[in-house]
Amino acid sequence: MPFTTDSLMAYRIPPVRQRLTKRDSVFYALSVGFGQDPLDARQLDFVDADRPLKAVPTMPVVLAHPGFWMADPATGIDAVRVVHGEQRIVLHRTLPVEGEVIGTTRITGIVDKGAGRGALVYSEKEVREAGSGTLLATTRSTTFLRGDGGFGGPSGPVAEPHRLPDTPPDVAVEMPTRPEQALYYRLNGDDNPLHADPAVAAKAGFPRPILHGLCTLGVVGRALLEVLGGYEADRFRDLALRFSAPVYPGETIRVEIWRDGSFRALVPAREAVVINNGRAVFAAPAQE
Repeated sequence: MPFTTDSLMAYRIPPVRQRLTKRDSVFYALSVGFGQDPLDARQLDFVDADRPLKAVPTMPVVLAHPGFWMADPATGIDAVRVVHGEQRIVLHRTLPVEGEVIGTTRITGIVDKGAGRGALVYSEKEVREAGSGTLLATTRSTTFLRGDGGFGGPSGPVAEPHRLPDTPPDVAVEMPTRPEQALYYRLNGDDNPLHADPAVAAKAGFPRPILHGLCTLGVVGRALLEVLGGYEADRFRDLALRFSAPVYPGETIRVEIWRDGSFRALVPAREAVVINNGRAVFAAPAQE
């Protein structure tokens, strides 16, 4: 049955406990494209278990992931027409490559854009070490419910996106994706059939399965980590972006970056901006 503001705000998402292994950390890195250059030792630090491994700093989006909870009929959401709108990651500690973590996800807000115009659902996940309770990361998501709206909910507030500089970007990095990349990325726990089943993709209005927005985020995050962070994962602090169009597995993404941390991403072959209004924060490099 359709949801109301009160019914959806009352929906409880169970906490998730995950035993994180080195294999999980390596798999996430591979699923977003690390290791494509086998001669780049900086990339290998994230995927070669014979080295002192580093965790990719965008990994909190899959840690203790609650799964596609919007598909639960109890939510009342038209799950086939759900699209990821915005994502933020705040890192409070350098991520471990193994250990036990707990993710607690909750709905923090709902915006009714009106009948036929959809709705926005805001959610937040805290990732903590299971033993100490230390807060490792906070992720915040905006999900666009294209099939819902007009239920009498609040019309705001809606935050203004980061404004990109008026100057040309300082760096552009070409990031290829693979045709089967969405099928790999699903194994991180994000199993929405939109990313695997052609029939579900067609029902949602796409000619074929699309890449997960969070996989696109991981690919773009690798470019940012290289250009702004020198592949030093412990310098990552904050990342926020808006998803503006889907990526199809196999396409090449161009990441355009400004030195102030602003960024966007495009698929030049379709002249499509796929990520916009991005901003990343990295700490200054340690003094020698």
